[in-house]
Amino acid sequence: MGSRPELKVDDEVGFIKFFRGLPHKDEDTVRIFDRGDWYTAHGDDAAFIARTMYKTTSVLRRLGRSDNGLPSVTMTMTVYRNFLRDALFKLGKRIEIWESSGRMQWKLRKQASPGNLQDVEDELGGQVDSAPIILAVKISAKASEARNVGVCFADASVRELGVSEFLDNDLYSNFESLLIQLGVKEMLLQADPQKKDAELAKLRIIADNCGIAIAERTIGDFGTKDIEQDLTRLLRDERAAGTLPQTDLKLAMGSAAALIKYLGALSDSSNFGQYQLYQHDLAQYMKLDASALKALNLMPGPRDGSKTMSLFGLLNHCKTPVGSRLLSQWLKQPLMSLEQIERRQQLVEAFVEDTELRQTMQEEHLRSIPDLYRLAKRFQRKMANLEDVVRAYQVVIRIPGFIGTLEGIMDEKYKDPLDLEYTSKLINYSNSLAKLQEMVETTVDLDALDHHEFVIKPEFDEGLRIIRKRLDKLKYEMNVEHTKVGKDLGQDTEKKLFLENHRVHGWCFRLTRTEAGCIRNKKQYQECSTQKNGVYFTTSTMQTMRREHDQLSENYNRMQTGLVSEVVNVAASYCPVIEKLAGVLSHLDVIVSFAHVSVHAPISYVRPKMHPRGEGNTILKEARHPCMEMQDDVQFITNDVSLIRGSSEFLIITGPNMGGKSTYIRQIGVIALMAQIGCFVPCAEAELTLFDSILARVGASDSQLKGVSTFMAEMLETANILKSATSESLIIIDELGRGTSTYDGFGLAWAISEHIIKEIRCFAMFATHFHELTALVNDYPQVRNLHVVAHIGDSDKKDRREVTLLYKVEDGVCDQSFGIHVAELVRFPQKVINMAKRKADELEDFSTKHEENHVVHSKQDVEEGNALLKEMLAQWKRETDSQSMSKEDQVARMKELIMGNEKLLNNPFFKSVKAL
Repeated sequence: MGSRPELKVDDEVGFIKFFRGLPHKDEDTVRIFDRGDWYTAHGDDAAFIARTMYKTTSVLRRLGRSDNGLPSVTMTMTVYRNFLRDALFKLGKRIEIWESSGRMQWKLRKQASPGNLQDVEDELGGQVDSAPIILAVKISAKASEARNVGVCFADASVRELGVSEFLDNDLYSNFESLLIQLGVKEMLLQADPQKKDAELAKLRIIADNCGIAIAERTIGDFGTKDIEQDLTRLLRDERAAGTLPQTDLKLAMGSAAALIKYLGALSDSSNFGQYQLYQHDLAQYMKLDASALKALNLMPGPRDGSKTMSLFGLLNHCKTPVGSRLLSQWLKQPLMSLEQIERRQQLVEAFVEDTELRQTMQEEHLRSIPDLYRLAKRFQRKMANLEDVVRAYQVVIRIPGFIGTLEGIMDEKYKDPLDLEYTSKLINYSNSLAKLQEMVETTVDLDALDHHEFVIKPEFDEGLRIIRKRLDKLKYEMNVEHTKVGKDLGQDTEKKLFLENHRVHGWCFRLTRTEAGCIRNKKQYQECSTQKNGVYFTTSTMQTMRREHDQLSENYNRMQTGLVSEVVNVAASYCPVIEKLAGVLSHLDVIVSFAHVSVHAPISYVRPKMHPRGEGNTILKEARHPCMEMQDDVQFITNDVSLIRGSSEFLIITGPNMGGKSTYIRQIGVIALMAQIGCFVPCAEAELTLFDSILARVGASDSQLKGVSTFMAEMLETANILKSATSESLIIIDELGRGTSTYDGFGLAWAISEHIIKEIRCFAMFATHFHELTALVNDYPQVRNLHVVAHIGDSDKKDRREVTLLYKVEDGVCDQSFGIHVAELVRFPQKVINMAKRKADELEDFSTKHEENHVVHSKQDVEEGNALLKEMLAQWKRETDSQSMSKEDQVARMKELIMGNEKLLNNPFFKSVKAL
């Protein structure tokens, strides 16, 4: 972590008193105090930072008297930034940053939360890989099954409010899909301390599963009394908000009121008349549940070693920050419109086919584009300076390069789609921004950019021209002094002695450390400081010139302030065009990234043929898992997939653990999702139907950490699937019923499978250990049994047979169990293996015996046998209760009663029970 700053506070007693008098905060908020170039936290926050960042409480120091002192921790700028990132992105905390405004006067200057990073964007340094969405939700749950849900959401960096209102089931499946579609990072929820609300508790569990931070707001915040006048002030739309159709969505308007208040949108007048309101339609995108997100490895997890472990990491070859963010959004919003999917595929194909076009876009054009949304945001928030104007200008002058490359395409097949999506829009924006380019070239000194100076051209103003002339003369005199000193010290002014503008010492000289000895004991040279890259020194002549240079530069800056302000204001008026340009370039970036991945995969991806919703089948030839095939030392085995209406809608896959069942069913989900975001897919050939949702139930989740048993988690996830699946869904179930007894588990697996086959009638894949499930094929023609192949070879050693997992999926049922063989593969102790084999054989003998003796009896025999048995046992109980008999005597008496009861002995049902 580097060395920590010392804890030095001017007025300890005063600060402790101030700190302890601060208003109460909730435990998810961390208060940090900015002390110039270092930071402190105190009390519980200090202990929290010590544990999370320093991994030890030994870093804690106390302010004030030790018996009643205030635990405190200090942070360098680097540690503070790392903490900020972890707290907001991983731990779901809210941050308050307090700054000193004079002696013991502290003011809350910045606030941040996972869904609102505006105040700390600079400190995070562009580390935000997706636009953080913050959402408020209000529900109306009647006693009936249906729930009404109203939401309002925003990306705090873009002035837009989205609203949606919809019906949901009692598990809030639609709400969960919406959270995933939007990539929500923070959720505002009504809190009523007076009562525990079961419905709100369900929303909390969903937020938890999706890794979303929760902020509780009072019921009053969700009131709609002032919402229409608030929206009228914020929206660009000239009409009064009351005339907009969205204001009829009463629950969504309550959520909007809470969100506007939380973001403080009305306290910043620069927001007035700048916002747009739109309605989000849930049905335009494929629905994904939280389990599908994990099963398909869509986004990077905290423990992912390599970039290619997640689909986002694999597909993200974007060159711009806006492109990476859009990719993240597309992955959670697979399209439902066949026309839009094919349009994207056509564009990807253009860049797949034309290598030069793809490489030029990536290497020459896209990589030089900064984060345009953040740039526009700086202008909107009145934080921009001349450097930001220059950055906008540098983008504008690069647009003709994009246009030229796109217009150079010869293939007519791709020219029109590319023209429609990119070229014509870029020409339009380039024309709109021509005046901005002209203004910058007229007013900004572009030559000074070489020295990283951002200044107004001296010719633009007479006063500036006079100062610039004097500054140029000074620079010439400094060069003369540089040459003179070089001669005097016998040092090469190109390679050993440098004239530099140091941020602390101003203009001075630098010698490499090896040469620095030549200025020692020479009075005319004064050392300034010794640093890693050499020794800084000056002369009295140089000092005089430096002072004059600083004074002139200050005058220049003061004189140009008004002009800079004008230039920045004019540039700010181009923000809407810059934002639209960002949209086009981010789209281009993602499409080119898809093409790059498709071409550079171990085996190239192919363009899938897509069928309309509810039509066609899903047939994949030589399908692969895109992430798995990229892992080191993996020789991926391809498999065909055939999901055909009426004959193979429901696939049951059996076979050994580690045999590839999970990979097989998950890769089908991944390929379906890739196809619906418009990407090519890892197959030799592919045709797919459109799925309206991918619903997954995969392995034991970590819910037991949250007090939910594995079995309960299984049942909740499966209930969610059964309630939200339609005939156009894709269901992936990897093991089910393992959290309870074998018989219960099998019973549930059978019942759930039958429900999917008969009632839902969608494509589904079920990987299971219950071999008995394969009997479903006898009752339903649309069920098909598959198994993963394992080869067991004879070994020279007695009792040791080698298992080779072939990862090949074939028709039919797996004919044996491989649990013990897999244990041998991973070198379990031989004693344990032998014991397992012995117990397995015993169980098999018992089962076989049970099956051999299992005769089906008539209802009459069973009833008669039961009655005779009950009668005999009642007599035995009366006799043994009235006499004090030993255990042996009790057993002997029972035998006598049985042997003396001829009717009982001849009963067929009793005979079979006795045989066991």
